[in-house]
This record gives sequence, C-alpha cells and structure tokens, in this order.
Amino acid sequence: MIIAERYHDISCGHRVVGHEGKCRFLHGHNYRIHFTITASKLDPVGRVLDFSIIKSHLCEWLEHHFDHKFLMWEQDELLEQLLEIQKESLVVVPFNPTAENIAKYLVEVVGPNQLADTTAKLISCKVEETSKCSASYSID
Repeated sequence: MIIAERYHDISCGHRVVGHEGKCRFLHGHNYRIHFTITASKLDPVGRVLDFSIIKSHLCEWLEHHFDHKFLMWEQDELLEQLLEIQKESLVVVPFNPTAENIAKYLVEVVGPNQLADTTAKLISCKVEETSKCSASYSID
C-alpha cells in the first residue's frame, strides 16, 4: 500500500464531559492533525493525491470548521448556556470531543465527504493535543 501524509495545525477549544481531571473544564489546544491518504492506484503522475488537493479538501475544511472554534458535544449540559453568550464560535458535534473521537469523526465523516470527488481515501488520522499526547484512528 502506498500512502500520502499531510498535517495541519489549528487552535481549537473543547471540554471533555465526564473527565475525572482538569480536562472537564473549558480549555484549548494547538492541535496538529495528521491525515493519511491512500488510493487503489497512483494517478498518471505517480501520486496517491496531490498534496495541494489534500490541503484544499481536508486542511481547509479544518480551517473553516474547527480552527479558533470551540467544540461542544451536543449532549453537554453547558451547551445551552454557552450558546447564549458565544454562539458564533461554538461547533456542536455528535460526540464527546476527545482526541480519539475527533480522529474517528475526521476519518469516518469528513474524509469521505471531502474526498468524494477524488480517487483517494482517508484511512487514518492522528490528532495531537500536545507534542506528548495524541490519539489515532485508522480503518482497514
């Protein structure tokens, strides 16, 4: 299997509902998101997918939807209160916004939608919350 990889950095806030420690509080990270792409065959130039297409389809999606935003789980009990004071920066998501769930969402939902007009497939995503802590999600 031949893969292409690209990463993108964003700043984003969240809180982890049910967390035992300080991650239950509102906070943010300078995330580094790594995308791993594959295709059943290389294009005529010999690429899985041109890196500029990965940028325009996946990195720019992150910029528009998550960068400088605050991810809130749709079941978070603080959601209604925060919507009253900061609606334009909140992104309501269908998952508790852990690094693991963000990676899974990017692979299962965002990747197929954003790469639908290409021959490539997002097969893995790594979400770094810090330089020491990350989570990954991969499909077969």
